[in-house]
Amino acid sequence: MCGFWFYNALGEKRKECFKMKQSYTNEKTGIDYTLVGDVYLPNLVLPHNNSETLGIWGQRYLEYIKTHRKPFYTSLKMQCKLDEHLQDVDMRASEMYERLVKQFAQREGITEELKAADMMQWVAAMNNISNRAREIANKEIIYAY
Repeated sequence: MCGFWFYNALGEKRKECFKMKQSYTNEKTGIDYTLVGDVYLPNLVLPHNNSETLGIWGQRYLEYIKTHRKPFYTSLKMQCKLDEHLQDVDMRASEMYERLVKQFAQREGITEELKAADMMQWVAAMNNISNRAREIANKEIIYAY
């Protein structure tokens, strides 16, 4: 860059010409900077994320922490741990829901024989079980934190 005007110690107006480096690394922070125009901008890059798609439980939990636990959400986001945490919550809630549905169905005697004999009763019983299992998973995992 050339053509910077400044006043020296005697008050004389002088034109100074110097060349700025194209990039440099701050020794204290270890952050690389690149010259863009007359300003150095940091070369910030998010780590590559190979996360799977988020299931319904992870999506519910994400909505919950975004609206009700903003500092926690921001902290996870800034540490690049949000996706990992959401995947963990999604997996635990899914496993709990499936386990509860199986246990309730077995305890209440909801079998394939009932499904073949009386489809409407089987659907009503499974909907009831599903709703109870969903409510428990929501209470103990999604909205517990």
